[in-house]
Amino acid sequence: MAKLQTISEAEIWEMSSTLQSRVVTEVIARVQGMLGQLSSATLDIAVTGESGSGKSSFVNAFRGIADDDPGAARTGVTETTQEVIAYGHPSVPTVRLWDLPGINTPTFQPERYLQDVGLTKYDFFIIVASERFKECHVTLATCVAQAGKKFYFVRNKVDNDLEASARRRGRMGFSEEAILREIRADCEAGLQRIGVGQPRVFLLSSFQPRHFDFPLLHETLERELEGHKKHVFLLALPNLTSAVLEKKRQALAGSVWQTAMAACLTAAVPGGAGRSNVPMLMDTLRSFQRSFGVDTDSLHRLANMTGKSYQELYREVRSTSGRELSVQSVEGMLSQAALGQQVLVGLLESRVPVLGTIVSGGVSFIAVYSLLKSAIKDLSEDAESVMHRALGGAGVESNDSQEDIPDPGYSYDD
Repeated sequence: MAKLQTISEAEIWEMSSTLQSRVVTEVIARVQGMLGQLSSATLDIAVTGESGSGKSSFVNAFRGIADDDPGAARTGVTETTQEVIAYGHPSVPTVRLWDLPGINTPTFQPERYLQDVGLTKYDFFIIVASERFKECHVTLATCVAQAGKKFYFVRNKVDNDLEASARRRGRMGFSEEAILREIRADCEAGLQRIGVGQPRVFLLSSFQPRHFDFPLLHETLERELEGHKKHVFLLALPNLTSAVLEKKRQALAGSVWQTAMAACLTAAVPGGAGRSNVPMLMDTLRSFQRSFGVDTDSLHRLANMTGKSYQELYREVRSTSGRELSVQSVEGMLSQAALGQQVLVGLLESRVPVLGTIVSGGVSFIAVYSLLKSAIKDLSEDAESVMHRALGGAGVESNDSQEDIPDPGYSYDD
């Protein structure tokens, strides 16, 4: 009979360590895979319409930048887009808006047009008009729908219509709400006459993104997007309301545990012992700053959009997470987050056994998780203060000059 080989205590310890290491490696791979899917998710938005309808200004407004920004889409009174041009979002580069050539040429053929601009690459289409919608808009929308893509009708430049109507009627007899109802009814009736059953039309001005239907368009797109595309869209929204900031807070908070887990477990794999998770945390916090629009570049863009000074906006950023980050500041935040959290370690390790394989793993996870959650809260409050400073009291500016505003081509007189 063969004699059983005795396994030494050292061999048992080595086997246990190997198994634990493999478990940790697998967990890290899964968590990093989840984070990678979020960070690499793309959203491609096609913007098309007639020449002069304000497509390029819409692209700029949607990205939260002024028309004179170095990265802005070219604008003008004549058609400036002769080819398909992609514009990345300044804070979420995987969100791209594609400025497409005008569709009102005599030789316009929708099937050929969509083939030339690359129909399949876009997630949905924004079809822009600055007057009445025409048959070319509907024909294009029909082809887009047949390809299984969504489209949205945008009636741009309603600020011009309101101003022109106010001048004709006089300020005392002017009702903005009534004029907007008439414009909407006219657009919907026109689309129904040329074949659209139940048209949805969003009235907006690219120069007043807080007003009219711009917020409603954002809400509609968010509601109709799914999964990771919805996540990146939320992060790309301009900070125009407290509701938007709350949605961003929730979207970022949803992936905090993966980020904290990845930062802490990396040190447990072979060769990772003693590896600092501070650089990864600094990158994460900087991405949070961009998402909430309180980083340096975002504040400069907002200052250019609103006419406020950068210094005035920056003074509203008061949290440690929102200021310039350094190794020392992040280490200080980690130490502060770890204080008073020891009582949660035992409970956490009983729920997530893999953390028990790491010396002080539970403490590290709790500290990182707490730091990131606190940072999201603080940055959202900073963003709210910046928003109120930039936009508070900034209503529609009156224009009493006698410069002619183009007439939309039809009257809204009673």
